[in-house]
Amino acid sequence: MPVYGSWRYVYVALFAAVAFVVIFPMLSVVFGSFWGAPPGRPGGFTFQGYINTYGSDLSTYRVLFNSFFIAGAKTVMAVVSGVFLAWVVTRTDTPGARALETLLAVPFFVPSVLTALGWAMLANPRTGSINKLLMMLPGVETPVLNIYSMSGIIWHMWQFSTAFVFILIVPAFRNMDPSLEDSSRMSGSGNISTLFRITLPLMKPAILGATLLTFIRGLEAFDTPVLLGVPANILVFSTSIYVNILGRFPPRYAEGMALSVSLMLIAMVLIVIQWRMLGAKQYTTISGKGYQPRLIRLGPAKWVALAFCSVYVLVALVLPVSQLIMSSFFRIFGLYTADMFTLGNYQRVLGDPVVWRSFKNTLIIAGGGALIALTLATLVSYFVQRIKVRGNKLLDLVAWLPWTVPGTVLGLGSLWGYALLPGPLNLYGTAWILLVAYINIGLPVAMRVMTGNVVQISPDLEECSRVHGATLGQTLLRIVAPLVRPGFLAGAILLFTMLMRDLSTSIFLYTPGNEVVPVVILKYWGEGGGSEVVSVVAILMLGLLVFLRVLEGYFRRLDKAKIQMESS
Repeated sequence: MPVYGSWRYVYVALFAAVAFVVIFPMLSVVFGSFWGAPPGRPGGFTFQGYINTYGSDLSTYRVLFNSFFIAGAKTVMAVVSGVFLAWVVTRTDTPGARALETLLAVPFFVPSVLTALGWAMLANPRTGSINKLLMMLPGVETPVLNIYSMSGIIWHMWQFSTAFVFILIVPAFRNMDPSLEDSSRMSGSGNISTLFRITLPLMKPAILGATLLTFIRGLEAFDTPVLLGVPANILVFSTSIYVNILGRFPPRYAEGMALSVSLMLIAMVLIVIQWRMLGAKQYTTISGKGYQPRLIRLGPAKWVALAFCSVYVLVALVLPVSQLIMSSFFRIFGLYTADMFTLGNYQRVLGDPVVWRSFKNTLIIAGGGALIALTLATLVSYFVQRIKVRGNKLLDLVAWLPWTVPGTVLGLGSLWGYALLPGPLNLYGTAWILLVAYINIGLPVAMRVMTGNVVQISPDLEECSRVHGATLGQTLLRIVAPLVRPGFLAGAILLFTMLMRDLSTSIFLYTPGNEVVPVVILKYWGEGGGSEVVSVVAILMLGLLVFLRVLEGYFRRLDKAKIQMESS
């Protein structure tokens, strides 16, 4: 469909808006890495930031090693366990597989900052609950666990990364033709032999994609390294950027920018590699013949599989969340006696204006960011899928670019770039800078949600509308908008839950009065404000997330019901 008159200008305005949100912060990071002064100060072009980072500061290479080692180790562990868990719940007769599929995915949706706090209480080398229990055993006189270590960081990152891999792999297992496995077993191969010789090779594209995405997210991770690594002076890319900018006086902007450019380039290269590798070969796992997936009978081993799934849920979800809940009812962390029981922690938090303000800010900024990102994504998807105009593929690519930009890099780029703009465009120190950054973060996910919704709409409906005299604008409002509304609402809740837990970007952009909940949690924890207070804030945030997930499920069921009614 060609572009209508004035809608050409709408397309140009849309491209300009997306470029302002997406490309401007990225260019600001590159510019800042070559600028010899803080943002807004007179300076000149220089390589000193890169020289200081990679020439005179040898600790940078320790940061590189830590980043790749932690990301690599947790990726290997997460892929092995995530693929195994997905195989167990989709292809075997393990008891309770339906309930397990839901429980095994939950750790991914719980903010990692919350479970990291839970494990900081459980495995603290001095006061950790697990260490105290272990030291009650005969012969155990010193703490066994230390969460503030390289192994502790990997341990916690493995937990939510396993759930991430699980979510990505489950659909691939469900769609695979089981007749290929049946042929293998009819030829005399056992379940284990069939798994390694038939199933896993056919799953190679899905596993490879999950592996690369998990590794990239490991390199970009901030929440776990800042809570568990910084206290032990174990720095990775993201926390080294954080320390250079917010942990030193004066801030080392050039060095932080140089590290940011390096991390951004590494992430981009890895994502390009993923696209090329997944597009290089074809693996047919779904045939044109109808089939019904058959479950593999594990015999007594099904109880072992059930135990493995249960232990994972216990470690990744039950233990840290239970620790947060328990700590919120006691005056002092670690002293869980009757005389220490109190509801005063809740009274302190509910009477703290900073906490209330952070929840209000989070609801407004994350909610606004989700709605605007989805609106932009709807327009971009419609232009790309329906309207023939030169450059629409470029618009699609730009909208997906934030997927390659780590949160710390986005935060630093926004801090630098939007602080230099003149007049009302200068967003520094306002809530608007957080809103724009959240739109950037949410845009790729919004594109994924809305592209699928737009593609499902038959062009015949739009043609019929225009035949009856409707303009393109009327068609969008009266035909397209109502049809994408259920998906839009479900996507809004999904995006909101994702944005409200962001810490890596928000930590660079907030100012007093514009705090969001994750920043307040980190601030209280870092200032020794009491783990019991942090526990209460964490529980309040967790409760809100549970409510939103239930609401999202309702909208998804509503969407499915609508599709069934239309097809019947």
